[in-house]
Amino acid sequence: MKKLDHLKNIFNNYDHFIIDLWGVVHNGIKPYHGAIKTIEELYSNNKAYYFLSNAPRPVNDVRKFLIEKMKIDEKFLKNIFTSGEAAINSIKNFDHGKFFFHLGPKRDSKIYWGLENYKAKLEKCDYILCTGLYDDQMNELGFYEKLLENSLDKIMVCTNPDLVVDNGNTQEYCAGTIAKLFEKIGGKVIYFGKPYKEIYNLILKRKDKALIIGDNLRTDIKGANLIKQDSLFILGGIHKNEIGNLDNLDNILKKYNVETNFIQDQLNW
Repeated sequence: MKKLDHLKNIFNNYDHFIIDLWGVVHNGIKPYHGAIKTIEELYSNNKAYYFLSNAPRPVNDVRKFLIEKMKIDEKFLKNIFTSGEAAINSIKNFDHGKFFFHLGPKRDSKIYWGLENYKAKLEKCDYILCTGLYDDQMNELGFYEKLLENSLDKIMVCTNPDLVVDNGNTQEYCAGTIAKLFEKIGGKVIYFGKPYKEIYNLILKRKDKALIIGDNLRTDIKGANLIKQDSLFILGGIHKNEIGNLDNLDNILKKYNVETNFIQDQLNW
């Protein structure tokens, strides 16, 4: 593991860069200057890069958010893929049944656009489509345990394996937390997104040498390890408070049973 001052020192060693969005490129409120500079340089140097996000939404929604709210130039955003987009194909193919119960905020409804007639009540559904938490129940996990305790015979489809996300300075639960809770009480979950190999197979060719850049040890760095690619761990993201002193980093990596090749405080060209 090496502290990397500048990505430009190693970027010619890789064919492809897979970059996380939330926690690396932006914090939900504003973009990070170093990340934007990095994207501009990769683009200028004709380097292949892909933004891979565990967002439970279609790619076009994420691209629109990056353009309109983060003010990122559209020309840099050609290659985006999300866990939500991966799940959409499965939903449309009725891989898990026809009728679903949507567990998540209304803003995620585009994930089942065109399939509204198949939305059902929990007791009538074939499976549970989990995209996140309800806006009015963002912190009370006991609510979800009680909601789901009589539905353990149904499969949950989790479209965002992340447990938490930093929205500015506020940490919020993600769909992955509800999925883990469902498993804890006896339910079965199918996950779409990082760290699972399938989502990387949709982006990378077998012979690509890639650098996976992310701030989440459970998803970004674990995913890199699973597909045997190098990784750059961003310290200033979701684990920053857990890591604390840099001397503690080895213990944190062992805790999550992962290894990383490089570290940066923030993505820096």
